Amino acid sequence: MSNLKTDLISHIEASIPHLSKGQRLIANYIIKNYDKAAYMTASALGAEVGVSESTVVRFANEMGFDGYPQLQQQIRETVRVRLTSVQRVNAANHRMEEGEILDSVLTADAEKIKSTLDSIDREAFAKAIDMILGARNIYILGMRSSASLAEFMNYYFGLLFDNVRLIRPAGASEIFEHLMKVHENDVFIAISFPRYTTGIVKATEYASRTGAGVITITDSMSSPLVPHSDVALIAKSEMASFVDSLVAPMSIINAMIAYIGKKKHTEVSETLEKLEQVWKDYDVYTSGYVTDPDEI
Repeated sequence: MSNLKTDLISHIEASIPHLSKGQRLIANYIIKNYDKAAYMTASALGAEVGVSESTVVRFANEMGFDGYPQLQQQIRETVRVRLTSVQRVNAANHRMEEGEILDSVLTADAEKIKSTLDSIDREAFAKAIDMILGARNIYILGMRSSASLAEFMNYYFGLLFDNVRLIRPAGASEIFEHLMKVHENDVFIAISFPRYTTGIVKATEYASRTGAGVITITDSMSSPLVPHSDVALIAKSEMASFVDSLVAPMSIINAMIAYIGKKKHTEVSETLEKLEQVWKDYDVYTSGYVTDPDEI
């Protein structure tokens, strides 16, 4: 099954010579239209290619799955990894009407957080916290849309620690210029979701080879970051459109910050008291509220 998770489409292509005529029709449709097949019921897929629902179920079994729902879930995994931005837009437009977008996206985001909460490895989460607390230096890397998560983590970790290093690469080569300083007593945190960038996969592999502790926040155990990780924190991120859904990984990061803040309560309180005074002295934040609508 691990090979199926790596590349379902290649597995289906290799199986075609051994399939029945009806199963070949299903296989060819999925290969060419996996973005649409990901959201079809077994009955709808069968009707689309001209075979019975039972033939679709038998096809799923032939591919090594217990039933069609498992095959469909793996097709959705493939969609997340393989689709280009243009294909994502088309897939979203195919299944969402304009009047449903707000409800669909917010409901899907809420479900991702609930699913992540139900499935996350609590021991892995606790281990990640211990690694961070014991690190000489903490390096954080997120690329493309995940860079916003890395920036968020860096901001709050900066209030908790004096040894945080956010890697902001302008190019792939600059990543390794930053990582040249990583040693075995450090922790490297990599944040990445489909579509995974080559740069962050190679950076995670490099950090692992230095002997540093590696923590990854990613979407599944089949992520290319996981083999190079000491701890993998899995956050659901199935896309609702061409926009990556980052609510679940953001919630995990929030939980990490809160947990560490509780562990370092005294130090954090002292730091925040000093900051509050600086913010007050230099008028960093406004303290006023608009009470008269005419002032807006």
